Amino acid sequence: MSDMITADLVDLDLSADTREAAARALAERMVTRGRVTDLDGFLADVAAREAQMPTGLDGGIGIPHCRSEHVTEPTLAFGRSAAGVDFGAPDGPADLIFLIAAPAGADDAHLTILSSLARQLMNTEFTTALRAAGDAETAAALIRGDTTPAPSTPTDPVAAPAAASAGAATDSTTPAATPATTPAAAADEAEEPFRIVAVTSCPTGIAHTYMAAESLENAGRAAGVELVVEPQGSAGFTRLDPAVIAAADGVIFAHDVPVRDKERFAGKATVDVGVKAGINRPGELITEVRAKAARGEVTAGSAPGTPVERTGDSTEGYGTKLRKWLMSGVSYMVPFVAAGGLLIALGFAIGGYEIKSAPSVMQHFVWTQTDSWGALLFQIGAVAFGFLVPVLAGYIAYGMADRPGLVPGFVGGMIASTINAGFLGGLVAGLLAGGVVIGIQKVRIPKALRGIMPVVVIPLISSAVVGFLMFVVIGKPIASAQKGMTDWLNGLTGSNAVLLGALLGLMMCFDLGGPVNKVAYTFATAGIAVSNPGDSAMKIMAAVMAAGMVPPLAMALATTLRGRLFTETERENGKAAWVLGASFITEGAIPFAAADPLRVIPAAMAGGATTGALSMTFGATLRAPHGGIFVVPLIGNPFLYLIAVAAGVCVSTALVVVLKGMRKQAPTAAGPETAGSTTAATETKQPVAA
Repeated sequence: MSDMITADLVDLDLSADTREAAARALAERMVTRGRVTDLDGFLADVAAREAQMPTGLDGGIGIPHCRSEHVTEPTLAFGRSAAGVDFGAPDGPADLIFLIAAPAGADDAHLTILSSLARQLMNTEFTTALRAAGDAETAAALIRGDTTPAPSTPTDPVAAPAAASAGAATDSTTPAATPATTPAAAADEAEEPFRIVAVTSCPTGIAHTYMAAESLENAGRAAGVELVVEPQGSAGFTRLDPAVIAAADGVIFAHDVPVRDKERFAGKATVDVGVKAGINRPGELITEVRAKAARGEVTAGSAPGTPVERTGDSTEGYGTKLRKWLMSGVSYMVPFVAAGGLLIALGFAIGGYEIKSAPSVMQHFVWTQTDSWGALLFQIGAVAFGFLVPVLAGYIAYGMADRPGLVPGFVGGMIASTINAGFLGGLVAGLLAGGVVIGIQKVRIPKALRGIMPVVVIPLISSAVVGFLMFVVIGKPIASAQKGMTDWLNGLTGSNAVLLGALLGLMMCFDLGGPVNKVAYTFATAGIAVSNPGDSAMKIMAAVMAAGMVPPLAMALATTLRGRLFTETERENGKAAWVLGASFITEGAIPFAAADPLRVIPAAMAGGATTGALSMTFGATLRAPHGGIFVVPLIGNPFLYLIAVAAGVCVSTALVVVLKGMRKQAPTAAGPETAGSTTAATETKQPVAA
């Protein structure tokens, strides 16, 4: 690790008081050493990683980290703060801050070194030595492993809370915490030890993955159980021996990205949580999985692991789980909508609307005729659209029941397409398929048959049940409801259409890419996800995209016109918001809403409603489901459409400037307004209204 951190990359008197300032101070040292080529670009990547999940850990540790194309070689920078910097840890600010920078294509050897550091952070002797280091060279040598920290004493004031956060009564890295010297553990070994296998993973696969692994292993030793971890990190991973998995009594998944080859762990008592739970409360997870095993609670598979799909947290209500299941299907469906919609729109742009009735390009294709090329694009797009309902249903079922839900979900979705039940049929089919699979999984079966359950039994029985229900019981009523909704949309005219446009605009801007935004977007794409959508459906799609462009464009314009009302960070975000808004990425306004929700969100909603209503009034149409200003040539009435967008941007900009201008004091460079305006300062700390 000698080439990754030197004394020049250590700051033992870090004076920053915010996580952004701390990251900038340490990143500037990397720039000076030639390890980072673009300071602002690198910090943007750090901030994007931080937005996924706070990087603060119990015990006073902050580990901002990212992969970035602006990093020339894997690098560590270390800062020690006397006042502490808030990185979102439950126990308060961090005084030990490690900025970890990895190139976008970092090799496995360097990533392995970074993962070793992550494990060291769970060692209280290591962190105690860093707090006591008197100079930068000593701290760098400790981090590199050139020197070994002295063992902590039982009365060490730092070791105690760290050990507690690992779920152990004593320092779990000392011999006293091993099962051999613990009476309870010795008793367990005399009988038969409880065996646990665990998987840890995080978005970057560098820090949290290995820290959770180390924390679980330490807690396992303290609890007297046999616990083996498979860290699925960026440096690659070695799959656990199937014999070890087969012998395990329980499974712990501590992850924020999908667990790879999850079906290996079927038929075990399972605890499924985020990766930070594996770091902060491993002892509780071990206790929970032992209790589940004692009650005989086993699963044929665990829920998927992405933030959208994973529903394994037992504290979530049914409504939250239902939203995640539906968003799982939508998230996999959207790429088909985008690809198919853009291809169909390009086909119309090249060959005109008459290509809808053109013969198959396999029978008639002339290389020199634009009509043939237009028909080719249209027919490819139509094929892509044919997958929409099956993909929606299949991945809703996948979100509920993991891989066993895919087959009945796709079968049910295809039946919904066949009987013209459309998206409503796909939603119902996906939920039915997932529910049937979950029901089958709860049936106790002999251990010898578990191997064929996911491959033969579950797909066979679930597909038959879902097919029967869709064809014979509920398919026809759903198809009738789908037809009624389509007829209603096609009949919208006048004030009804304008009000619908305003409502959709409000929804698009309410949570800036959150669940309400996705409901409006899915409603719009469902209308155009056919080979021959009605005029009303294309108007709705146009209104939704126009409204979704407003918030980031408005924030960009506001920071340009009245920059003094915004922090330095917000002004930098405003530059990126121009591109994000023009590309129809509503999430570009989230940093502004997070800092000042009570001013930004109402302003954004007002502008979105204005744009949605005007777009419907002007009769603008859109066949493509995405693209922003880059698909303007495919928009009906493009000039009036752009006027609608501009009007909404002006409304939002004016409102946010007025609302922010009512504060008594402008924000400082370090963050939102200070105590000079007590009420406003309190408001800016509230979470986004979504």
